[in-house]
Amino acid sequence: MKASRKASKGRFLSALIILSLVGQIAWVVENMYFNVFIYKMFQATPADISAMVMASAVAATMTTLIMGALSDKVGRRKVFIAGGYILWGISILSFAFIRKDTVGLLFPAASVTAICVTLVIIMDCVMTFFGSTANDACFNAWLTDATTHESRGAAEGINAMMPLVAILAVFGGFMGFDLSQSQSWTTIFLIIGIAVTLIGVLAFFLIDEPHKKAEGTNRYFANILYGFRPSVVKANPLLYLLLIAFALFGISIQIFMPYLILYYTEGLHMADYVLIMAPAIILASVFTVLWGRVHDRVGFRVSILPSLGLLCIGYILLFFFRSTALVFVGSLLMMCGYLAGTAVFGAVIRDHTPEGRAGMFQGLRIAGQVLIPGIIGPAIGAWVLRDAETVVGDDGTTSFIPNENIFLAALIAAIALGLFLALLLSIMKRKTVKEESHE
Repeated sequence: MKASRKASKGRFLSALIILSLVGQIAWVVENMYFNVFIYKMFQATPADISAMVMASAVAATMTTLIMGALSDKVGRRKVFIAGGYILWGISILSFAFIRKDTVGLLFPAASVTAICVTLVIIMDCVMTFFGSTANDACFNAWLTDATTHESRGAAEGINAMMPLVAILAVFGGFMGFDLSQSQSWTTIFLIIGIAVTLIGVLAFFLIDEPHKKAEGTNRYFANILYGFRPSVVKANPLLYLLLIAFALFGISIQIFMPYLILYYTEGLHMADYVLIMAPAIILASVFTVLWGRVHDRVGFRVSILPSLGLLCIGYILLFFFRSTALVFVGSLLMMCGYLAGTAVFGAVIRDHTPEGRAGMFQGLRIAGQVLIPGIIGPAIGAWVLRDAETVVGDDGTTSFIPNENIFLAALIAAIALGLFLALLLSIMKRKTVKEESHE
């Protein structure tokens, strides 16, 4: 019996680590490298980058609402996760063919650059549909089903650190690539696309699916909007307040994140930014795993404020300083706060998700984590950079240079979150006192 439990736990951890890591590597390529891709290859403007992030955020949210509810109705997650990863990988492969030379052959009389930017945005939404089906909707619903209140902080610590581990893997793996050359991007998309596809095949054998189909999940179309019903909101007020807080947190992150690599390379001229950032990523990842365990012991009220504090200190250092050492420290603290906050919010939101309805609520989670931040955050970032310095390339094209003001705007959003958290934590404390008085 003990051996069986150990094997089951090992299989769960393997599925969690592998699927989360590879999924996040794919998201890193989309969320950070697509911005670099259309900037380097097609001279995208801040408005182009903002539009792409917004479109992807809308696609992710709609997909998660629809496919999360469908996985609840079917009562299975594995087929959506594995099949989604396979199609996700294939869609990534398609970006290898979006090049000026190939598009120019198809549309010789048109503005090739504008068409390429448009194609990237459209295919980003297609890729997001498959990725959100596999990862945002069904993998996250599976993770909720497969964990308990006592283990979610630790699981979220692992899950939340994966974005930075993925950044490290992508930065390190593609460090020698010249991102101003289209051939480099072709190779990157081929490698990532094939890897994601193969992991999708592996997922069929790796996932041990807990069957937690709730009553009433057969009404599919009604369940798509289940989380938006007034009666559901009234029955789960803390969940919705937590989602609002998570959205404010995400807005702060999305103000600077789409421009982060460009800030390092173009704003700070850090040719060796990968070597500088790698230690920060490793340390932040280790911190996040440990902080997830701290959350399991002390709870949300104690664990969220230090996370936000680290994030704000990181912003302040990144805004005021440009030296390599202080940029490293600022980036490290920012990453620690970002990932620790993500882990804490992820765990507490799972704790407040109604049993057996995880798929239905993944759309709400993505609305808070992706849609609202993905629309508001990049728009603020683009507005902040509206008068940014520009540089003219050898081919006569003009590109903008991101500056430190994105971190000031992110800090203001984080302060707004702190004020909201003060109200939320007060409500949670009163609720706890009330429940204890009735016992």
